Amino acid sequence: MVHPEGGCRVTSAVRAPQARGAPSTREPDRPAGPRADHGAWFLVLPALIPILLLSVGPLLYGIALAFTDAQSGRTATTRWVGLLNFQDLLHDRLFWESFRIGLLWAVGVTVPQFLLGLGLAVLLNQNLRFRWLARSLAIIPWAMPEVVVAVMWRLVYHPDAGVLNEALSGLGLGGDTDWLSGPGTALPAVVVVGVWAGMPQTTVALLAGLQNTPHELHEAAALDGAGAWRRFLAVTWPAIRPVALAVCALNLIWNFNSFALVYVLTSGGPGGRTRLPMLFAYEEAFRYGQFGYAAAMGCVMVAAVSVLLAVFLAGRLRKGGD
Repeated sequence: MVHPEGGCRVTSAVRAPQARGAPSTREPDRPAGPRADHGAWFLVLPALIPILLLSVGPLLYGIALAFTDAQSGRTATTRWVGLLNFQDLLHDRLFWESFRIGLLWAVGVTVPQFLLGLGLAVLLNQNLRFRWLARSLAIIPWAMPEVVVAVMWRLVYHPDAGVLNEALSGLGLGGDTDWLSGPGTALPAVVVVGVWAGMPQTTVALLAGLQNTPHELHEAAALDGAGAWRRFLAVTWPAIRPVALAVCALNLIWNFNSFALVYVLTSGGPGGRTRLPMLFAYEEAFRYGQFGYAAAMGCVMVAAVSVLLAVFLAGRLRKGGD
């Protein structure tokens, strides 16, 4: 561009050509297409293959088995029966009674697990003396196998020499109750064991959420005059809500699918009062040899768990995935 006074200057629209041999500042083009994902698939496959073989494969086999009349000792004559097993299941009053008991068990264990775990997590998040020792003791039930927990609590509930009856007898409150064999006490007694065994996991997850809450928010709320309960509702709960929802959903699914704890404690008794759906399917398959019918029960339980998971994921998506 020519300057009015006779001179000339280069405007920003005119760029000098790049000198020969000078390094280019342009970024190289990245490879597009499936080739860019080959490395990621190579890293994922070692973990994906065992999942497909040990989880998806048996699941698909069980679904296929639900449409047959497979029985023990008759594997060579297994026939395709279509929806017959599911039709029989619709009229099986005992199964739906066990399904109702399973829902009562799952909710009855999950809700106290969350409430007690939240209270313990808030307590362990305080600056207390010997906090490290309290945290270590709180996770002991989590480190114990379910079978060991069940055997230990069977000794606690023993009608003659159990610690619970001994303590109640010393307080003058009876002490001769058969907790695991009484029709009115068996399910509540088992629920107590389920809460005790699963509460540490809930506590650890909620404690991690509490520790990620910025301390400055609590200080600002305290300066504004908010009390402890108000700070919990306005600061703590919004911060840990995603963790709390995930923990409750997972605990509900895990508790609904419980087997070992209840099997060792009561084996589904007395009179089916603690027979969870998983126990019912186990008895049909391995006590009565009705593998096809038991597989149909498993499909119904998978469908129920899938509905619970879909409701949880839908709620997360409506809230923007927070």
